[in-house]
Amino acid sequence: MTGTYLRRPGEHAGEQLDIRDAGAVRACVERIRPAVVVHAAAGRDRDDWRTNADGAAHVAVACAAAGVRLVHVSSDAVFSGRAVDYAESAEPDPIHRYGASKAAAETAVRAVVPTAAVVRTSLIVGGGDGGHETLTHDLVAGRVTGALFTDQIRRPVHVDDLADALLELAAGDYAGVLNVAGADVLSRYDLGVLVARRDGLDPAAVPAARAAEVRPGLPTDVRLRTRLRGAGEFMTAAF
Repeated sequence: MTGTYLRRPGEHAGEQLDIRDAGAVRACVERIRPAVVVHAAAGRDRDDWRTNADGAAHVAVACAAAGVRLVHVSSDAVFSGRAVDYAESAEPDPIHRYGASKAAAETAVRAVVPTAAVVRTSLIVGGGDGGHETLTHDLVAGRVTGALFTDQIRRPVHVDDLADALLELAAGDYAGVLNVAGADVLSRYDLGVLVARRDGLDPAAVPAARAAEVRPGLPTDVRLRTRLRGAGEFMTAAF
């Protein structure tokens, strides 16, 4: 297994690669000759179109040229929340730039590599160092200001469950969109309370707010229809 990174290598990421560089992506795939590529990269800046959309297209083109299976990780951000409940057949209707970039990435992947699996997922937690977990700790400790929204509803997924699903898809031949999210419907605030309880923090110290009042225009209730375990189960388990 070969993992790639942009700025900092990791335990399983020793190959430096900038997916915004189409030539570099093509050369990397041609040199390594992987059996499958799992594309989970995203821009540090959520509005980074060159990484989120163009980068995904570069990966798809390189995989198509080399005949490599592709599993592409997308997001529930491709939806506006107007329909609330989203099946795998739902067409993207993003209302902000990040969601639009992820929707564009899906379009490129499915056009260039029709055999690819496109995995739409939701809030990813688990292991203690996820973005939502880190934010909850920082808010409670006063290291950052802000709040967790009570009206942004999602189906959080455990990182291990998502990883298992990606590996299973990598070994198979599923083509098209697949929703991989948790079974439980929770607000970002409710998830923060679960994080606080699990990690020995004071749940009452988790600040709450409404997205509709603080950042109007954000998607609120977005629920991917799914089959995996929910946050109520995995947030009470040891990790």
